[in-house]
Amino acid sequence: MTGSILIVDDDPVQRRLLEAAVTKFGHGAIVADGGEAGLGVLDGPNARDVSVMILDLVMPGLDGIGVLKAMRERGIHVPVIVQTAQGGIETVVSAMRHGAFDFVVKPASPDRLQTAISNALKVEAVEDEMKRTSRRRGGHLTFKDLITHSPAMDRVIRLGQKAAASNIPILIEGDSGVGKE
Repeated sequence: MTGSILIVDDDPVQRRLLEAAVTKFGHGAIVADGGEAGLGVLDGPNARDVSVMILDLVMPGLDGIGVLKAMRERGIHVPVIVQTAQGGIETVVSAMRHGAFDFVVKPASPDRLQTAISNALKVEAVEDEMKRTSRRRGGHLTFKDLITHSPAMDRVIRLGQKAAASNIPILIEGDSGVGKE
């Protein structure tokens, strides 16, 4: 999984620093200036592109714990690396209980941040493969189970999702043996 890293932080300087680090590590970066904006990305059309979220815990409005709770309620499963300037044990335990994957204290070193992102991507890839294998055994594959690397196939998947959501009959044409079932 090599999607983008969603950076959710109310501090513009911290967002720019994280964006530069994430880009240097070879990942795409999507930035959001608060909890509501971060959830908007996860609910929006680019949600599929997000592989990991780096989330500040202390923000005005919807804080980090609120974002983690909302993600759980909405069934959003993205590994979250929580960061904050206050690294007390109670804060760490609370974040982990609400679904955080990892926790870093600001300012996090680039090596620590890269390790956290790498570990989150590895664990997410293993979990995705286990879910996909389970659905395949049960015969319940979905559009999310399709792995693509081209804009053309992404467009095909979006069209398929639109078609599946409608009640209009659809005729799929193609040569014999290409998987039209």
